Amino acid sequence: MLAEVHEEPQNSDSFWKSGHDRKVSPREAKKKKVIFWGIEVPETLSWHDWKVGKEVIKHLTLKNVHRKAQKLSYRAPSTPFFLTVFPQPITLNPGMSVRLPVVFRPSEKRDYEDNILFMKAEGEFSVSLQALLPRCCLSMPAAVQLPVCATLSATEAAFTVCNVGDLLCIFDWETSSPFFMIPESGTLNPGAKCLVKVIFKPEVAGVHYATATCWFGGEEKQKRTIMLKALAKYPCLCVNVTGKKPGKFQDVLCFGSVPVGTTVEKSVEIFNMSVVDAPYTIERAEDPLLCGYVFSCNASSDVVPAKGKLLLCIRFQPQVVGEHSTDYFTITSAGCHLKTVLKVVGSCKGPSVSLHQHSVSFDWINLGESLMRTLKISNTSDVPAYYQFDIDCKGSVFSLDRPSGVLEGSTTLTLKVIFRPTHPMTYHRRVACLVHHQEPLYVDFFGTCHSDTAKPPTLQKRHLSWYRTNMVRGLTFYPPDILSEMLKNEKLQMDEKGALMLPPEVSEDQPPKEYFEPNAMAEYFDNGENSDLALFPAHVSVSPREYDFGCCMPPQKSLSLYVTNHTKGSIMVAWTPNHDSAFHVHPEICDVAPLKSSTFHVFCRPTQVNSLYAAELEGFAVYKVMRHYNNIENDATICPSWCLTVRLRAHTYEENQEHIIPQYILDVPKTFPPVVCDTDTYRSMLLSNTSTSLITFSVNHTEDCPSVLVKPSLGHVIPGGHQIFLLSTHPVTTVLQQHVLSLELNSYPAYTKEIVLQSCGQSLLLLLEGDGILYFKPLQIGTSSTRMYTIKNCTRLPMVFTWRIRQSDRKILSVSPTAGVLQPYEAMAQAWTFSPDNETKYVLRAVVFVKWKSPGPVSPTDVHYVLRVIGEGALGTLRAENDYLDLGNVLVGDQKSYSIVLLNDGICTLNYILSVEQLFTGPHDPEEVYGDLLALELEHSRGTIPARSKASVGIKVRPARRLQYTWKIRYDIWAPRAADLSSAKETDDFLCRIVATGVYPTLRITDACTTGTARRNSKMHIWKLFSLDTLNEYLERDPTPGELTYKVPTRHSTCLIPPVYTPLLLDFDFGSAPVGSQPTSVMLLLENKGVVPVDWAFLFPYDQKMDIEPWAENVDFTPQELHQMRIQDNQLFSVSPKSGTLLPGQEESVHLSHRHEFIGNDRLPVLLKISYGHEILLTFSGVTVEHDQRYVHFASTKHVFAPIAVGGSHPPTQIYKLYNGGSMPVTFEVQLDNLMKIREKNFQHAVFACLTPRGEIPPGESGHIGWIFSPLEAKTYTVDVLIQILEGDSTQITFQGVGYNPNVVEEAATSRQFFSSAVIPGSARLTVPGQAATLSHNRICLGNIPDCTKAGRLVFLNNISKSKAVVFNWSQDSEIVLEIAPKSGVVQPGESIPCFITLQPTRNPYFCRINLVCEVYIQESLVQYERDLHEWEKEKERQAVEFTITEKDLETKKKLTSPSVASTLPPIKSQPTPCQPPGCIERGLPLDKDASQVWVKPELPPPLSLHLDVSARSYAIEDFLSNFALDFPRFFLSRKLVDGSGHRNRMDTECERLSLAAASKQELEVVTDILAGVIRSLLENGHFQKSVRKIEDEPIPYFSQFQSAKSAELQDSRPGSKIPSRVSASTDLDHEKDREGRKMSQEASPSDLPESSETFHHKQLRVKEIISRQPAVGNLVELLLENTLQNIMIEASRGEVVLTAQPRVIALPPSCLCKTKNPLPKSLPPLGLS
Repeated sequence: MLAEVHEEPQNSDSFWKSGHDRKVSPREAKKKKVIFWGIEVPETLSWHDWKVGKEVIKHLTLKNVHRKAQKLSYRAPSTPFFLTVFPQPITLNPGMSVRLPVVFRPSEKRDYEDNILFMKAEGEFSVSLQALLPRCCLSMPAAVQLPVCATLSATEAAFTVCNVGDLLCIFDWETSSPFFMIPESGTLNPGAKCLVKVIFKPEVAGVHYATATCWFGGEEKQKRTIMLKALAKYPCLCVNVTGKKPGKFQDVLCFGSVPVGTTVEKSVEIFNMSVVDAPYTIERAEDPLLCGYVFSCNASSDVVPAKGKLLLCIRFQPQVVGEHSTDYFTITSAGCHLKTVLKVVGSCKGPSVSLHQHSVSFDWINLGESLMRTLKISNTSDVPAYYQFDIDCKGSVFSLDRPSGVLEGSTTLTLKVIFRPTHPMTYHRRVACLVHHQEPLYVDFFGTCHSDTAKPPTLQKRHLSWYRTNMVRGLTFYPPDILSEMLKNEKLQMDEKGALMLPPEVSEDQPPKEYFEPNAMAEYFDNGENSDLALFPAHVSVSPREYDFGCCMPPQKSLSLYVTNHTKGSIMVAWTPNHDSAFHVHPEICDVAPLKSSTFHVFCRPTQVNSLYAAELEGFAVYKVMRHYNNIENDATICPSWCLTVRLRAHTYEENQEHIIPQYILDVPKTFPPVVCDTDTYRSMLLSNTSTSLITFSVNHTEDCPSVLVKPSLGHVIPGGHQIFLLSTHPVTTVLQQHVLSLELNSYPAYTKEIVLQSCGQSLLLLLEGDGILYFKPLQIGTSSTRMYTIKNCTRLPMVFTWRIRQSDRKILSVSPTAGVLQPYEAMAQAWTFSPDNETKYVLRAVVFVKWKSPGPVSPTDVHYVLRVIGEGALGTLRAENDYLDLGNVLVGDQKSYSIVLLNDGICTLNYILSVEQLFTGPHDPEEVYGDLLALELEHSRGTIPARSKASVGIKVRPARRLQYTWKIRYDIWAPRAADLSSAKETDDFLCRIVATGVYPTLRITDACTTGTARRNSKMHIWKLFSLDTLNEYLERDPTPGELTYKVPTRHSTCLIPPVYTPLLLDFDFGSAPVGSQPTSVMLLLENKGVVPVDWAFLFPYDQKMDIEPWAENVDFTPQELHQMRIQDNQLFSVSPKSGTLLPGQEESVHLSHRHEFIGNDRLPVLLKISYGHEILLTFSGVTVEHDQRYVHFASTKHVFAPIAVGGSHPPTQIYKLYNGGSMPVTFEVQLDNLMKIREKNFQHAVFACLTPRGEIPPGESGHIGWIFSPLEAKTYTVDVLIQILEGDSTQITFQGVGYNPNVVEEAATSRQFFSSAVIPGSARLTVPGQAATLSHNRICLGNIPDCTKAGRLVFLNNISKSKAVVFNWSQDSEIVLEIAPKSGVVQPGESIPCFITLQPTRNPYFCRINLVCEVYIQESLVQYERDLHEWEKEKERQAVEFTITEKDLETKKKLTSPSVASTLPPIKSQPTPCQPPGCIERGLPLDKDASQVWVKPELPPPLSLHLDVSARSYAIEDFLSNFALDFPRFFLSRKLVDGSGHRNRMDTECERLSLAAASKQELEVVTDILAGVIRSLLENGHFQKSVRKIEDEPIPYFSQFQSAKSAELQDSRPGSKIPSRVSASTDLDHEKDREGRKMSQEASPSDLPESSETFHHKQLRVKEIISRQPAVGNLVELLLENTLQNIMIEASRGEVVLTAQPRVIALPPSCLCKTKNPLPKSLPPLGLS
């Protein structure tokens, strides 16, 4: 019992309890109570800590938890170690309890177990008694199932280990990988628990099993094992971009064009296609040259749930306008075994700012006036643009109302430009419009100022164009007057545009230079101000351009400016005064001689302290000759002024005074845009002043970071404004360089911002996959193979690639695309195609040339990479694994799939094309099958098989006809270029041959039997009622196309009467029966005679109707629909089972029944549907008649006689059967009027003769009408005969007979037609439920026999029951004599008894078709019936003489009488009459108390009817000899039956019969009375009686001894005898022969004694010959042989003789031959017949 208490927990929830619970004592753990029939008791009573020799008492508590009082008793323990009080009954009221003391007395130290048994009325239960020694015991589950886990991941499960023992327990775990236990060891106190974790870390996928062993205990270690089970699977991750079509995974995430400086976030879905959680990591290739990534991911690792998905966010933050970015994220799962690559692409877009005009002309104005013009600026991009015109509007003659600002996307801004000249001169200033993240824009402001004294020439736009052209040509360093003089002297000329140029002879025929707009960034930086580089040499320069006064306390501080004139003419320099500024220049106007310098002084005069000052000084230099327009002789020599600018700043903060804190936003890049090495790269920077005070700045780049140019490096930002800086650097190597700039704000070192920038030069670098080697597998000559080969751009600049292949190799090797653009860090897969044309190995060479997409100022050297391509050309062939394939039988219209295995044994991949040739075998019309489609469909006619491998090609076979198909499959190696090669083949190669046979499902009715009211119907009758011959014949044909409209059972009809698609309509006639009788049941045996499975179904109209909505139903039903609905709703017809499947050769019985509940004719169309085969409409019909109705059921209104030869002298008798389907006897009369008319038309010859014009048919039986059909001509005769049913309906039957010419048609053919007209099974194959016996044959065909011979067959009656004996009795429904031996008897269980069926001579030609019925009873039921019947008859006799005396004081006397005397048997009631159906009496009983007391007469149990159909046709001897002469020796001809007197004139006999049949009823009664009187008078005549006795005393004549067979048979026959013995007949014959021989010997005279023995021998031979010629001798020999064969068969059936045993050979010793004249031994009788 301890093992039961410590049983492992069955609930898995107990595995998940928390760690160490509190200690639970064993006593508390074992206080588990159970309830038995309301009594609550503990399950176990245990003793602990006991000692040997000491008593321990415990009490067993029993409590009544039921609401009623409980009584119980108990039995004391069986062992002497447990004691209790003496058992006594216990009564417990509800809620009460009793304590039963139990004493434990141990005698030794061991375990004790016993129990106390309690008994109640409901049953018994017991309580276990246990006293166990202290021990270690651990409780744990038997198995642990871990969750499904991904490979190279981990999962865990936990379970509880509990110490259910009494001792301290130390445990230690042992397990194998990939399972791990935590903790591996530990200690548990008694009752303590521990949570153990199982960790599962699989490395490979699959089902993992392991056994974990737990060792525990003290000195003796014990172990417990746990089965660990887990499943590991490989994860499968797929990446899909959100928003794409479901079902199509796309692993390219495109951000499109993103505004610079913004961040865009998109998400991708990671799908886990597996059933396990998939942990993953996200990695990306590290690029040491890439200082910052524009793509970033929000997670580096995570877990995707099983069958789930996870969103992964990718951010894109571009920094360089116009840069196309590409990156790759690798999603790795399963420990780096499975990788999924996500490609992300995006581009950066910036503002697109443009000026509507590149120059603003103010023409000329007078001094002191101002003029305003407009300038439009537009941003065509959707990205906001920060712009700033690089001009100080306060200190310039040109000012803008909004010199800086933000231009929103897709907007246009109109700026106002004001021109306020301060000196009479020409003004021109080229102002840069700086745009953040864009190259600067330039606009030319120019105008002319006139005064009263100075009127310089008006500056026009064309003058600027000519000036730039002249400047390129180096002519602007000359003043206009010199240039005019040179024009006069023809040292200069004017080109077609009006610009100056040198004469051709001076320029040495070189074309004059033209001015081209320089790069905006280069123009901005390379102007000679910040570096020594200048696009054009400066005409006038000023130094310094930028100056910081530092701390400039009042009153002033000065700076010297140096202006240098680099021209060859005198210039005038005029500074624009700004009276509001703290900076002033002195002098404002000064002339500077050619190639000389002049000094100007700048004074800083701050007005207040603790302030910041900054300004830009503007000055203009112009040739002095330009003061008046009269000095200019030619417009082409006009030179605009040059603008000079100086940036200044200062502050008035004291030394220890903290400057104002700047508030700003600095948008600074981290890297310079990538450029080619030794090329300038530019970047913009934005400083926004968010405070309300001025911010001054200074970038000390020349000292801290000379490699970076910053412009402007000094200046100021107004409150709320911004300053755009342009940065430039010149990387010379590919090494990453870091630049640190110091931005000092507000002239305070503490406000210095360090700006860190990185730059790197780019050089052409292309990465080729596989170290520049591409391998191709061997290829079939004429074919091509394409492989993808990846090249990657490893730079940050887009590059252009171009592949070049040798001209000779271009037919063999090609690539697509041959050229293209690779974006930065983009990998491109290219398709390489290899097409060999010879059987050889190839080593080819291809070169890829790369260059930058945007060419730099210096073209790089030629960079190319070499790719080696290795391949091989080969020739290959195909073969099929099986060159012959037989698919067997395939249903016509169905489909059968198979696979052909193709083998490629070569070294190259083969592309094949399959073709099919179809052939037919079997009877068919070639023209008809010519148009059939190909019955074999290839899954794919083209395919590819890799080298040294195999491939399966699926085929689908759909035969359209019941023929044998043969397909020859051929193949051709597909080579697109094979037409140009010499190896091309002209014919296809044979591959394999496939054979299949188209078949239809074949179903056949092989047997039928009846139960219920139709049990006495013969198989032949059922076969005819159900038209089974026609059904079987039709099932053997091919189905019509209409029947295959629906190949399987389908609900296709919308009406109650489904449409009919079958040409065959058959009736299943269930016959007739009275209302309320048992259902007519017919069992059909369906057999699959074909070679394919058959699916069949009986479909009622409801089964074919579709389910439609009630509103769509048609409520107007026709009478036919209502009739069918009534039949189906009441289930008058039923089929069970209604559908099934039969394998080839399999059989299944189907039970069809008709219930007789409603009077009338029931007809229901039922469709027999065979899938992919026939569908036949069966009309189930049955008739239910009233109880008192006389009704004859006619299966058909037409009857066809067997064909009869014309001219025959003895036409045979044929039988027409009538069936009485009612419960009343029926009398029928045949109206012979039409027969007489036929006779008159045929010269008074009775063509149709009715032998039974009148008769009576009992209920449920068949009546026979004999007919003779005797044709005169070879034609068809038809006659309509009215059969009158007395007190019933009359029915007209059409009888038809065919006469044939025996010279044309043989008699054997017609006889075969008769015997094969109903192909019913010869042996019993169908059994009904409860059937205990079977016949070995259902049908006996005796064939054609002479009418004077007898024929017989042997039939075995088998008892198939294993425990019950059966009683049988034979009966027949024919007038023809059939002898059955034995006719009745008993068959023991498992025994078989032979029955000899003998057809006696018919004496007249006859069509014999007899239905023998063997009624079988269970012997037990029959004995019980006889016993009940005997008791019933005995009680009936008792009640006949019993009478009742009624007394008033009967009640007082009843108390004194015995109970057995008071009860009497119920009154006797007769059995219902046979004419009434079963169940009628029960319904007719009155519903009172007396009805239940009526003792109904016992009824005979219903027998099992076994039908035996006996068919034969008898001929007259002369007819038999003329038609079957060869068969005549097979028959024994009884000579006494062959007598001329026996054959009277048949026609006269028929006439007498007709006259007798025509007699009236009164005449028949008179004849009957006369014959009865004659016979009675003979029996009463004493003389007649004496004559009879005298005949008996007369000596028996010789011939009469053969008549003793019947008497012997009568003597030997006894009740229950099985086989009649005929041996007595032969014994009597022998005695008579001996007696006759003695008489002959006595009559011999004494004078004959000396006669020689030879004479005596001859006399004996003569006598023997005379005797052998007697007919009786032949009959005797026939009888002996028949009896001998019967005895042998009986012995063989009993197992006494083995007919198939090998014969034994016995060698006898040689015998001496006696030389005597008499060869016969003396012991033999004289006749020699022994």
